[in-house]
Order: sequence, then structure tokens, then C-alpha cells
Amino acid sequence: MDYKSLVDTIESLPPLSDSAILIKKLYDEGAENVDIIKLVRIIESDALLTANVLKMINAPFYGFSRKIASVSQAVSLFGTHIMYGLVINFAMTQKIKAKTQAYNLSPTEFNEMCHIQSHLMMQWYSKVDLRHAQFLAPLALIMESGKLVLAQEIANSAYTVEFKQGLKECEEIEKYEYELVGTTSYHLSGLLFDHWNLEPLYVKMLKNLDIEDEEITGKMEYYIDTLDVIRTAVNVKEFLTDESIAKASIIVRNLDLDHVHFEHVARRIKNAYNKKKR
Repeated sequence: MDYKSLVDTIESLPPLSDSAILIKKLYDEGAENVDIIKLVRIIESDALLTANVLKMINAPFYGFSRKIASVSQAVSLFGTHIMYGLVINFAMTQKIKAKTQAYNLSPTEFNEMCHIQSHLMMQWYSKVDLRHAQFLAPLALIMESGKLVLAQEIANSAYTVEFKQGLKECEEIEKYEYELVGTTSYHLSGLLFDHWNLEPLYVKMLKNLDIEDEEITGKMEYYIDTLDVIRTAVNVKEFLTDESIAKASIIVRNLDLDHVHFEHVARRIKNAYNKKKR
């Protein structure tokens, strides 16, 4: 298990589903220009995709008082930006069958983590900049996909027990991953996105998320720092704990943003999630 074997695994993955490819083409000129009628029609033409989208949207952590029963209703409530993330999330997990237990999470828990990351991004950052929040929330939903590749490699190796124990003991998840295989799961996510020809800016952000690069400045640097807030608050070891919220809040303050608002949103999502879990 090393970097080359991980790259080989990614390069061997088959194309995304026909539905995902068609939907991706709809988004080529921006989510704001997507033909909603065509989007709904393509999703509804794929029974598995439809069922999964509705299942994800009706998950407890979104807190809807009534069941969302149709794709058109889902698009109306969530918008085209989040819908892109939901579609790609499902398409990717269909191609990567991984045992997420390597990260000490069940597949359900891993999926919930991804949704909470996206929900936090949207709920927090929309007050800062709604347009940017709409762009970043789908990425927050699918940015952990590289962990599925790494988990698959671990499951096929003799290092599962060692990895799980090391994960529990490490202070920095990405540093631990790098020491083990020479890369991080976020860089692998970038390679995945590149392999499937997804949003180029997403690719660049993910590949540079754990790299100190003086050439990464301006908006790109700010986007990366914003993603860092989310993954600090919600990750495979901490789901909006008091400690993880506090650590993320420090990054928010360093960005000269309202840390009180961030903490309020994070705790509200945490409380809603815990209440639904009971």
C-alpha cells in the first residue's frame, strides 16, 4: 500500500453513471444556468439516483418537518448547487465500494459526516457570502471521497488494525495519512475529481488543501482556509464536539470573520443532529 497503488486504483475506476455525466454537462456553464426541468427529468429517469437523492434529503439532520416526496420539490428546496453535490456524491460512492470502518465509522456515519460538513458550510458561510457558500457547499459534501479510496486499500492490506489504532492516537489526521502512504485523502479526492473531469477549481483546491504553496493566494487561499474550518469542526474523529468547534472558531477569527456566528450555527446543527439521533 503506497501512493502509486492508490493512484493506480483511481485511474482504474470506471466512468461515472450515464445520468451523472448528463447532469454534469448541464452544469458546465454554471449551476445558476442549469435548466431545472432537464435536471429533474434526468434524475427521475434513474430510479436508483432518485431514491438515493430523496433518502439523503430526508435524513434527520436536515430537520424537515414533513417528508420530501419528489425530485422537483427537492431541487426547489435545496437549489441546483446542492443538488449537484448530491448527484455526484451518489455517483462516486457507486463506483468506490469501500469499508469505511478503517476510519472507525460505519458507512452511514461516514455519509452523515459528509452531509453535516456541507450543511455547516451552507448555514455558516451563506451569511458571509451566499454565492461563495453555494459554490463551496457541494464541495464540502464530496471532499472526503478520497478517504473511500484509502479505506479500500487499507481493507485489502494487512494494516487495518494498525491504521485504526494509529488514527485514534494521532493528533492530525492528514499528517498521519501522509506518514503512512505519502499523501492525504484530500489530495486523493483531487485526483478522483480530476479522473472524472469534475470542477477544475475543486481539483485545485483539494490538491492544495494540505500543501504550503506561496503561489496559492487570493480567493483560492481563502477558499482553502474556509474548507479547513469545516473539516476541523467535522471530521472522522470529531462530529462538532466542543473541542472541534473551538479549534475551528480560531480559524474563523484568523479569517477576520464572525466567530460567534460560526459557533452559534455549529452548535445549532450539533443539537439538531443529536436530537434526531435519539
